[in-house]
Amino acid sequence: MGPLSPPLSENQQPSQSDQLTGILTSLRDRVMGVSETVLSTVDGLLVVADTDTVHPESVAALAAATLGVSRRIAEQAHVGALREVVARCGSGHVIVLAVGERALLTVVGDDGLDLAAFQRESPAAVDELAKALAADVAY
Repeated sequence: MGPLSPPLSENQQPSQSDQLTGILTSLRDRVMGVSETVLSTVDGLLVVADTDTVHPESVAALAAATLGVSRRIAEQAHVGALREVVARCGSGHVIVLAVGERALLTVVGDDGLDLAAFQRESPAAVDELAKALAADVAY
C-alpha cells in the first residue's frame, strides 16, 4: 500500500493519484478476499496500485498481455465484447477488467474471495475509475 497522505485542507483537492488509489482501496474494503489491485494502461504501464506483495509494474504488463489475447479470443469466438478475464489459481484469483478503452484493473484475491460481492461491486469501481481517468486530460 502507498504511504498515508497528510489530511487535506478545506481548499485542497486530492490528487488524481490519491483519488484513484482511494477507489482501489474502497473496492478492497467492500469485497472480502480482495488483497491487491493494480490500475494500468492497456499497453501495460502502471497508473496506480494498492499492493503489498505483488510487483505492480509486472502485473500491469502481464495484465495488458492477458487482456489483449483474451479480446482476440472473444472476437474469434463471436461472443461479444470482453468484460473480464478470471484466472482461478491454487490459492486465489487474478481478475483483469477493462476500464474503458484505455485502462485495466487487475484484482488479486485470496482463496476466500467473495466472487458474488465482487461481481456486484466491481462495475461501480470500474465506472468510478473511468470517470476519474476521463477527467485527466493527460490520460
